[in-house]
Amino acid sequence: MLRINVKKKEQEEMLWKAAAAWWMVTFILVHYRPLEAICPNKECTCDDVTLVVSCIYASLTVIPITLNPAIQRLVLKHNKVRAVDAAFHFYSELQYVDLSFNHLVSIPMKSFESQKKLVELHLDNNKLSAVTNKTFDGLRRLTVLNLRGNFLEDLPDKLFSALPQLEELDLGQNRINRIDSTAFLGLNSLRVLYLDDNQLKVVPTPCFPLLGSLAELHVGLNAFTILPDDAFKGLNRLTILNLSGAGLLNVSDNAFRGLQVLRELVITDNRLKKVPTKQLSLLNRLEELAIGQNDFTTLEMDGFKGLVNLRKLDITGASLLEKVEKGALAENLNLETLILSSNKKLASVEEGSLAGLPNLRELTLRDNAFKTFSESLVAWPELRKLDVSENPLDCNCKLLWLRELLVRRNASQVLCAQPTSLKDKSLKNVSPDDLGCALHGPWPHAIIGGVCGAVVAFTALLVIIIYRYRLRVRDAFKDYKWNKRAMARKEHEYQKTFSDDEVPNYIIPQQTLRTIPVTEL
Repeated sequence: MLRINVKKKEQEEMLWKAAAAWWMVTFILVHYRPLEAICPNKECTCDDVTLVVSCIYASLTVIPITLNPAIQRLVLKHNKVRAVDAAFHFYSELQYVDLSFNHLVSIPMKSFESQKKLVELHLDNNKLSAVTNKTFDGLRRLTVLNLRGNFLEDLPDKLFSALPQLEELDLGQNRINRIDSTAFLGLNSLRVLYLDDNQLKVVPTPCFPLLGSLAELHVGLNAFTILPDDAFKGLNRLTILNLSGAGLLNVSDNAFRGLQVLRELVITDNRLKKVPTKQLSLLNRLEELAIGQNDFTTLEMDGFKGLVNLRKLDITGASLLEKVEKGALAENLNLETLILSSNKKLASVEEGSLAGLPNLRELTLRDNAFKTFSESLVAWPELRKLDVSENPLDCNCKLLWLRELLVRRNASQVLCAQPTSLKDKSLKNVSPDDLGCALHGPWPHAIIGGVCGAVVAFTALLVIIIYRYRLRVRDAFKDYKWNKRAMARKEHEYQKTFSDDEVPNYIIPQQTLRTIPVTEL
C-alpha cells in the first residue's frame, strides 16, 4: 500500500515537472526567442532594428502572432482583419497601432489590456457599430484615438473614462445622433475633438463642460439649423471652431458667448443670408475667419465690426455675392490676408472698400467676375502675394498698370478674355500698343506731370521773391518808367527838328568854321 502511494506521488511530481518544463519552453519561445521578426508574407516589412512591422495591402485576415514580441509600431492598414483577438497580448511593448481600413465589426472587452505603453490607436474606416467603456481598458497612456469612418450611432455614459491622458479624439464620419452628457467624463486632457459629419440635430452643449481643456472642436456637416445662445458653454479655452456644413440658417446673438480666446472660426458652406456681424463682434480676439459658401449678396459697411485682431479673411464660393460696400473692412486694420475667390457674381467692389489696410500683404481675387481692376483699389506694390487670375478681364489701356506690375513681380498667368484679338493671351505678354495706349502710358503722363509741377514751383518761387523785394521792385519800376518817358520825349523832339527843316534823317549837318582873326595870334 505504501509502495503504491509512493509511485503515485512520484508520477504526480513527474507530471508537474513535465508541465513546468512545457510552460518554460513556451515562455522562452514566446518571450525570449531571438529578435528576428517572422513576417507573415512578402507584402510585409519587419524591421528588428527600428522594431516596426508594416503590412499594407497584405490580404491579412487575422492579426499575426509570429511577430517579434518587442515590436513598438504595428501598421496593418488596408487588410481584411475582422476581429481584435488575443494576439495583442503577445505585444506588450506596442506604442503605435494602425488597424485602419479593415473589416473590424466589434472589439471584445479588454482587448487592449496588455498595451500599457500604447500612445496612438487608429481604428478608422472599419465597420464598428458600438464600443463600450470596457473596450479601452488598459490604455491609460493613450493620447490619440481615431474612430473616424465607422458606424457608431450612440456615445453612452462614461465611454472614455479609461483614457485619462487622451488628447485627440476623432469621431467624425459616423452616424452619431446621441451623446450622453457624461460620455466625455474623465477626458480632462482632451485638446482636439472631431464630431463632424454625423447626424447630430443640435449642438451637444450639455457635454461640453466636461471638456475644460478643449482647444479645437470640429462639429460641422451635421443637421443644425440654429446656434442657440451659449451653444459652446464651458469651452473657455477653445481656440479653433469649425462649423463648416452644419446647415446653419440662424445664429443667435449670444451663440459665441464665452469663447474669449477663440482665434479661428470656420462657418463656410451654411445657409446664412447675411454676415452675422453682431454675433461675430463678441470674438474680439479672432484672427482667422472663413465665411464663404453662404447666401449673402453683400458685404455691408462695418460687416466685420469688432474684429480688430482679424488677420485673415476667406470668402470663397459665395455664389450670390455681388457687392462689397465701401467701409466693409473699416475696422480690420490688422488684416494681412484677404481671399475673395470663386464668387461668380462678384464683378466689382466700391471705390475705397479695400483701401486703408496698411498691413495687407496677400490678396487673392481669383475666379470672380472682374472685367477690370482699379489701380486705387489697394496699395498693389506693397503686396507680397497677388492672384487675380481666372477673371474675364477686358484688356485695354486701363490695365496697363497691372501688366507692368505683373511683369515686375513675375506673377502667375493672368489671361485676357476681351477683346477677341487678345483672348486667352497672357496680360504680361501683351504690349502697350496691343492695349491701345502707346501714347497714354504712365511715362508720358509722368513727364507732363513733371513739367507742370516745375512750372508751378517756378511761379510760386517768383511770386515769393517779388513779394519779399516788393519795395525795390517798385522803385526800379518807377525809375524805368521815368527814364522811358524822358527818352521818348527827346526822341520826339529830335524827329520834329528834322521834320521842320525837311532834312533827311540820313544827312549829317556840317558845322560852320569860324575865321580866327590875325590879331589873336
